Order: sequence, then C-alpha cells, then structure tokens
Amino acid sequence: MSISILLVDDHNIVREGTRQLLEQSADMHVAGEASDGLEAVNLAEKMQPDVIVMDVRLPRLNGIEATRTITTRFPNIKVLILSAYDDDSYVFPLLEAGASGYLLKTSSGAELAEAIRQVHAGQTALSPRISKKIVSRMNTHQVYRTNNMLEGLTEREMEVLRAAAHGDTNKVIAAKLGISVQTVQVHLRNIYGKLWVGNRSEAVARAIQNGWITLENSDE
Repeated sequence: MSISILLVDDHNIVREGTRQLLEQSADMHVAGEASDGLEAVNLAEKMQPDVIVMDVRLPRLNGIEATRTITTRFPNIKVLILSAYDDDSYVFPLLEAGASGYLLKTSSGAELAEAIRQVHAGQTALSPRISKKIVSRMNTHQVYRTNNMLEGLTEREMEVLRAAAHGDTNKVIAAKLGISVQTVQVHLRNIYGKLWVGNRSEAVARAIQNGWITLENSDE
C-alpha cells in the first residue's frame, strides 16, 4: 500500500515540482495539496493522509501552528517540514509542535522521498544542518534559565528581549538584528511561552527580576 501525502506550500511551482519528484516513487502518491496552514488542517481532517510535507511560512496559519493543531488532533498523521529556513526560531518550535522531521529545500528528490518513508515508519528525519543544531543545543549550557523553566532563553531570544526592553518596535528589532518581522514575532512568542508571561512588559519585568537585563543596559 502506497504512502498518501498532502503537500502544503504557498507557491504553486514548488508544489508542482515536489509532486513530480514524489510521483516517481512507486510506493507513494500525492493525495492532495494545500496553499496555506488553515487549508492544511482542513484537508488533514478530510483526507487523513499518512504524511504531510509542510512549509513553514504560510498564509492564514503558519507552519508551527498548523503542525501543532494537526499532530494534536490527528496523532496518526506524520508531519515532515520542508523549508528553506534553518533558523532556531523555526526548527525547535516545529519539533516541539510535533513535527517528525525537518528537511531543507536544498535536499534532493531522493532525500525527500527517503525522509517521507522514515517518518511514515515512525522514525525522525533531519537534514544534517538541522541535526547539528540539535546536538549543539544539547551541548550548550543555557545561561538564561531558572529552576522552574523547562527550557532557557537562547542568546538570540535575549537579543530580542533586550531590544524590546529598549522600547524598540518589531520592525526596528528586525532591522537591528537582520531578521524578518515575522521571525521577531516568533521569537517573542517563544519568549512568552518559556517565561509564562503574556506580553512584552511582563517578559522584560521577569528578565530584570532574574538579573538577565538591568535598567542601565536596557536603556542604552
């Protein structure tokens, strides 16, 4: 029995190319396509595919939220991320959201097909660069962490938090750090979740309480 696949990407040409690559494999078939995260959730419920090949940056509902919703509601469906981005702010939240694998779009068609087989079999499939990130994270001591936190803040998250303490808008933070506004938003959501707070002011206050930020360096 062949592996049924749902492709999720907001670019038609990417979906068409991926479909052509996968349909060269006799053991898998593309059962459907979605152009945004919300459509992916709806089609996942309707079609119940074996594997969803999901992009990260999607309209209406991003890949992180779509993955979390799908893996929570339909635990038998495996999600394999196929993205051009290897930012920590995407990789770790997606794996935490339940993705079974993370492949970069620089991968070959054969590598994608093999990754689909691996996640379908209950294994984890990761591009070498993603595996390296995970090993590095495991071997890095998290300085910005308290005893009641499951995971400490990364240095990049602290850079965002320091800028937020300075009063910078998301747009200004993005320009300072050379990242997109969407990536800043992802970092802030991760910060709120790790610190168990609901907004910037509470996050900054918590960081000051923990001694990670001082009023002096936040006002530079």
